Amino acid sequence: MGSQEVTDWQGKNVTVAGLGVSGIPAAKVLHGLGAVVTVVNDGDDERSREQAAELEALGITVRLGDGATLPEGTELIVTAPGWKPDKPLFAAAAQADVPIWGDVELAWRLRGPDAAPWLAVTGTNGKTTTVQMLASILKAAGLRTAAVGNIGVSLLDAVLGEERYDVLAVELSSYQLHWAPSLRAHSAAVLNLAPDHLDWHGSMEAYAADKGRIYEGNRVACVYNMADKATEDLVREADVEEGCRAIGFTLGTPGPSQLGVVEGILVDRAFVEDRQKNAQELAEVSDVHPAAPHNIANALAAAALARAFGVPASAVRDGLRAFRPDAHRIAHVADVDAVAYVDDSKATNTHAAEASLAAYESIVWIAGGLAKGATFDELVAKSAKRLRGVVLIGADRALIGEALARHAPEVPVVDLDRTDTGAMLAAVQEAARLSEPGDTVLLAPACASMDMFTNYNKRGDAFAEAVRELGA
Repeated sequence: MGSQEVTDWQGKNVTVAGLGVSGIPAAKVLHGLGAVVTVVNDGDDERSREQAAELEALGITVRLGDGATLPEGTELIVTAPGWKPDKPLFAAAAQADVPIWGDVELAWRLRGPDAAPWLAVTGTNGKTTTVQMLASILKAAGLRTAAVGNIGVSLLDAVLGEERYDVLAVELSSYQLHWAPSLRAHSAAVLNLAPDHLDWHGSMEAYAADKGRIYEGNRVACVYNMADKATEDLVREADVEEGCRAIGFTLGTPGPSQLGVVEGILVDRAFVEDRQKNAQELAEVSDVHPAAPHNIANALAAAALARAFGVPASAVRDGLRAFRPDAHRIAHVADVDAVAYVDDSKATNTHAAEASLAAYESIVWIAGGLAKGATFDELVAKSAKRLRGVVLIGADRALIGEALARHAPEVPVVDLDRTDTGAMLAAVQEAARLSEPGDTVLLAPACASMDMFTNYNKRGDAFAEAVRELGA
């Protein structure tokens, strides 16, 4: 049952690990194909019991409060992406020689013979934006497409639904790639690599290796970031189809087989006739919203994948013009007293915050939250010269405060020791006090939000609300 395709699911004993957003659809799909499905779940709370009841009504067995034991007779495990590789269930599976697939692997295996090719994107930061830009470009070219994977339409729905697609723009996390051994994309991009989720992968090497799996078996292009050598190393190590090319993107002037920027114009020197001499203009930097450096890099990566699929230059321009990023990604909230207020609550790690800070000249920075094991010295050292002031919030704010004391001792810091509902308004008021006309007050916390807020969306909403109150 290893690599050959399973066409007959009738009576196959499949264990689905985890109830969540991928587990429930996977269980239903497999049950519908005739498999004998058992769902195992660590948790046994009210929500799990409701979900279990829904599945049991269909005739699916659910075991709550025991995700560790391998059910008798299991021939395949389909796991939720969040389950760590060191789970006892997986050790038991390895011992019994039972294969483990993720939801992405399942979707890949269930595609029909004339299924749409996948253009795949991974990276520590920028995945969602890049995939949405890519879908916008593909749509502008008149192609039937959807942004799927970690976002938007579920991959299983996209693969098994009524709708026919010409091509899919697929966002993949390192977790999903870890459990997707036979995935083979048409073309793929790794946007960047920074330490993240190391608690899950165990090491930076293991994390990078899982990201690199996205290049395996690519047919046309492996797209990498020239400013991030680690992404190029992954292309070098990948086993690709004959004739597949390495395509770099850069914010500088591109060489042959690269996309880059020349005098405010995004240009392609990869997918043109005679790339030694020729370049194709794709779009203007001003067509990218917002035109922050890291977002231009996202646009170039999206353009490279679209061009690898044969999309005309005009569609790149039209698609980028039509695209607007999701909320809480460097979103301009308002100007108050000639100071710009920008919500980048989505910057939940240091790498994302660094990209955000690089987009502005003079910043009052609102930062802090749950550090998830991160360190802040490099971020602060790189950004120190841009900081007019800093307001620290959240549980792990002292870690950022210590880095500021080491690398930016002259920058004024307000340490806000409160977690009540008025804390964000207080933070915005302090930031306003530290700012001068022409500055940007930037919420780019470099931390997760769950110490004070349900999620980064709620944190961004609280910031926007506070800015409106300040303006009033």
